[in-house]
Amino acid sequence: MNRDQIRGASRHLKGRAQTALGGIAGDPARQVRGAVNQVAGGAQYAYGRARDRADDLVEDGRHLAREGRDLAQEARRRGAAYGRRAVRYADANRTDTLVGLAVLAFAAGWLARRTR
Repeated sequence: MNRDQIRGASRHLKGRAQTALGGIAGDPARQVRGAVNQVAGGAQYAYGRARDRADDLVEDGRHLAREGRDLAQEARRRGAAYGRRAVRYADANRTDTLVGLAVLAFAAGWLARRTR
């Protein structure tokens, strides 16, 4: 709860009391001032709630950005590890790698031609 919510709620209650006292005393000016304070207090309270919600959304956005950055770093680390492993495998198994690439090239060419 922020300062605007507290001040708005207290002003709203003050307005309710003024309206009630104005009704008891038969003072229409006090009743009007009370109604004005009620409306102003309600508006200030609503503003405070909206500000609180905006602050929460900003914090949620920061949290999501941190999580996204962490996930990107993890993906980069895993991609580099898989790439190094693939290069080691290709170096250790050159014949198998060349045959596999030839098969992939043939399949891509066969799929790309117009008539089959």
